[in-house]
Amino acid sequence: MVISHSLIIPVYRNEAFLPEVLQVVRDFAAPLGGAFEVVFVVDGSPDRSEEWLLNHLPACGVPSQLIVLSRNFGSFTAVRTGLAAARGNLIAVMAADLQEPPSLVTDFFRVLAEGNDVAVGTRATRGDSLKQQVPSQMFWGLYRRLVNPQMPPGGVDMFAITARARDALLALDEAHSSLVAQLYWIGFPRVEVPYDRLARKHGESGWTLRKKITYLLDSIFSFTDIPITLLTLMGLVGTIVFLLVGVGLMAARLLGMIPVQGYTAIMVTILFSASLILFGLGIVGNYVWRAYENTKHRPLGVVRTRLTYGEPKS
Repeated sequence: MVISHSLIIPVYRNEAFLPEVLQVVRDFAAPLGGAFEVVFVVDGSPDRSEEWLLNHLPACGVPSQLIVLSRNFGSFTAVRTGLAAARGNLIAVMAADLQEPPSLVTDFFRVLAEGNDVAVGTRATRGDSLKQQVPSQMFWGLYRRLVNPQMPPGGVDMFAITARARDALLALDEAHSSLVAQLYWIGFPRVEVPYDRLARKHGESGWTLRKKITYLLDSIFSFTDIPITLLTLMGLVGTIVFLLVGVGLMAARLLGMIPVQGYTAIMVTILFSASLILFGLGIVGNYVWRAYENTKHRPLGVVRTRLTYGEPKS
């Protein structure tokens, strides 16, 4: 039997969720039989997730792959690794913390079978606390304004694509980029599927503020020239302002209104100019560094272990 549906689940600090996740996987596989596979990608998780999967996947009765990365490369690298390994024509990605309802995967497969190439989940409501919601709303608000106005207000945590869209996505072999922004950039027919986000049952999310900031910067420097445009405008406005100030100072000096050159004005001008130069170098340096990283052609992730269980019978 040929595998037609693949489900990718990146795993990082999700040991407590895995028993329930495996039961969800069995529920997906029941109507599809051997045509369904699950791909677990352990992203250098420091808990016993790898050990648990090694002990339980062989007997789960579902065609499955277990991929273990050599260290923590990040969730988007884990997802890309899973996409490359998936054998189905319809491929969905699901988080192991089960905050997105598993039924969303079924909806994804349905809309992809109707002729769409990309399906993304959009949050209608969310079960997070106010403390979690406010930073998330601010983050995705900035993302929509600076990177991609088509991004749903609550961002994208789950998506599904066809094999041909997957191939186009993986062809974008860029380091320090945004997988979700690339998903929109490839331009295949896309549909949004609304869902209600659930409350987290165990532990805390690994999606920290530092990771959010890094992700936002990667997206900005990979998909927009806004920083360079702002820098250019700042330089232009600064030049005009200081030209006008300079003309005024020269006129005042010639008219005898300024007997001695002001020390304060000189220092303020020097400090402002130096700060503007350093700021500009920082922006340009971010673009140069990302371009340099891509010239190395290093793999985005390194697979340490890859195991396959329950191969479907032909």
